Amino acid sequence: MNKKKLLAILLSGAMALSLAACGSDTSNDTTTDTSGDGAATAGNYTVGICQQMQHAALDEATQGFQDKLTELVTAAGGTVEFDPQNASGESSNAATIINGFVSSGVDLIMANGTTSLQAAQAGTTDIPILGTSITDYATALQMENWSGTSGTNISGTTDLAPLEDQAQMLLDLFPDAQNVGLLYCSAEPNSVYQVNIVREYLEGQGLTCTDYTFSDSNDLASVTQTACASSDVIYIPTDNTAASYASTIHNVVVPAGVPVITGDTGTCSGCGVAVLGIDYYELGQITGEMAYEILVEGADPATMEVRSAPTPTKMYNPSICEELGITPPEDYTALES
Repeated sequence: MNKKKLLAILLSGAMALSLAACGSDTSNDTTTDTSGDGAATAGNYTVGICQQMQHAALDEATQGFQDKLTELVTAAGGTVEFDPQNASGESSNAATIINGFVSSGVDLIMANGTTSLQAAQAGTTDIPILGTSITDYATALQMENWSGTSGTNISGTTDLAPLEDQAQMLLDLFPDAQNVGLLYCSAEPNSVYQVNIVREYLEGQGLTCTDYTFSDSNDLASVTQTACASSDVIYIPTDNTAASYASTIHNVVVPAGVPVITGDTGTCSGCGVAVLGIDYYELGQITGEMAYEILVEGADPATMEVRSAPTPTKMYNPSICEELGITPPEDYTALES
């Protein structure tokens, strides 16, 4: 073999080894198993959080999300930085917040509340989005033929407690009631969705239901006064505006002696006597687990089914029950003040 042929063979072998080495470089792969036990290794992530407004239930969901995602990412050897922002109930603020997240290139967006989720949907089709405290995704995302997955960059968790069970709870607690006032914000599509189902159930049981809608906090007190004048019981769905201004409702319904059944624990703590409630901190934790699956394990939100809230619990508000002279059933749990 001559020297030129030998040199060509040696150069060819060296190039093959070099290419193989480049192809096996996984130093920047944050989901590669380096432990030998099938576990993913986390990288460093930035997560933008857009919370619709400040009230107890949404605050707890945000905290649960941050705590669980931090715990899981840290255990997998990575870090996560959060940018939590509050839209103060304004859709324009939510859009501005989301656009900021998109511009800065966050790794994932957590949208807490329907308005936040809708803003995120409009803001990006590329960055993974997880909603939480969302009552009905089909309504929020305006999707027909909902099957449990979005087919897009969106998934998340729902805070919906069974609506017919909520309506039945009202019947069980107030069997003599004939007129039910349905009090909710007309600007929240998820509230409309809940009320429609509850109304159908109650009217099917022979009760008369009347809608009392407010557009924002400015007309809440006057609308509540009107509802009290003609209602034996008032039902308030999971409604972010009502939850944020529950004290305003309290100052009307308690002097009027009209009990309120609510769709969420935050509103019940402020103005209700009973609720079929969920743990929003735990709901946030479930959302945090989903974020870990997306960021670290490479899950696709398009195929991730929306996950439900923990099993709801029948709960009562001790202080308002006492004010109204109502004795709750023994199988109800007291809300913590």
